[in-house]
Amino acid sequence: MDSWFSIFPRNKWLSIYVWIIFCLLPFFFIFRSSSPLEILIGITLMLLYFLSYMFSYKAKNGLVYMWVSFEIVINIVMTLLFGYVYLAIFTAFFIGNIRNPAGFYIIYGLHIAFTVGAIVAGFFIEIDLFLPQIHFILVSVLGTVLLPFNLYYRNKQINLEGQLEHANERISELVVLEERERISRDLHDILGQKLSLIGLKSDLAGKLIFRDPKTAEKELQDIRQTASTALREVRELVADIRAAKLENELVRAKQMLQAAEMELIIEGNPSFGQIPAIIESVLSMCLKEAVTNMVKHSRGTACRIKFEQLPNEYVLSVEDNGIGIVRGGKLEPGSGLRGMRERLEFVNGSLHVEGEEGTKLTIRVPVVLTHIMKEVD
Repeated sequence: MDSWFSIFPRNKWLSIYVWIIFCLLPFFFIFRSSSPLEILIGITLMLLYFLSYMFSYKAKNGLVYMWVSFEIVINIVMTLLFGYVYLAIFTAFFIGNIRNPAGFYIIYGLHIAFTVGAIVAGFFIEIDLFLPQIHFILVSVLGTVLLPFNLYYRNKQINLEGQLEHANERISELVVLEERERISRDLHDILGQKLSLIGLKSDLAGKLIFRDPKTAEKELQDIRQTASTALREVRELVADIRAAKLENELVRAKQMLQAAEMELIIEGNPSFGQIPAIIESVLSMCLKEAVTNMVKHSRGTACRIKFEQLPNEYVLSVEDNGIGIVRGGKLEPGSGLRGMRERLEFVNGSLHVEGEEGTKLTIRVPVVLTHIMKEVD
């Protein structure tokens, strides 16, 4: 049953305190009875209930429904004998974490029907026991109705988020595979034909070197020129592989944000004029890291990406309307900001973070690097 649900909600400390109260409260109702036999029956029922709850947590497949049925029966008996309705909330919490839709709706309907039926019967049997706590009973019934749906759809959302993350990882793998196939095709097209040509001309030059030296020399010059052309094209291919494009990364960012149901607002033009390939690659990797972290951690509904080319620097900012990442002046771990700063150090760039209301990352890279690279070329 571990794969079907988690036994406590996300706010575990609050849940533990509430659970302790609900575990101790039934004994107040039990010891309120004057009959030793009723007290013994009440204690026995509580022990049986918690044993059933434990077994239902560990149960597999259809056995879980049997244990939940025992819990519902014990809840009915406790309601009728002692006026203790609140075990229904325990059972409602468990039902809300059942992942099977058919099982969830069947058990959910039965639980509500039997709980309401036991309360109505209790009013007819002993109204003085139920009337003083009518307000708490109504709250318990409301919790019994709403809690399972809340937990069911929360678990469903968690499952969908996991599937989305898995799908994004799969898409990344497919993109890498497609890129490898493209590189393989390009290398075959670039080198295959030219190496074959070099081989043929080498054989021809070998045959002509003594018979017609001038023609052989011309063939050797063609071989040299063909080899130079092949080398240049291979260098261009490698440079294209290494250089990530901001426009391409922006397309992938749009896809990821759309899958996460986040609105995207783009300001400026990602096609910076005369930007060096290394700077564009660093900015692309930073954009990828920023959007990935935003989707995973921000819990926001909108993202703003701004491209700005100033006289002295390139500026890229990524902003969301989520929960923010600054807590007490320190950045939360796992944000990936360290890797972004390490990349920016190579191009003398900087990263500024604002994270109190939403998160805003501002990346700045100086344009002076462009002039340095031109001089090196």
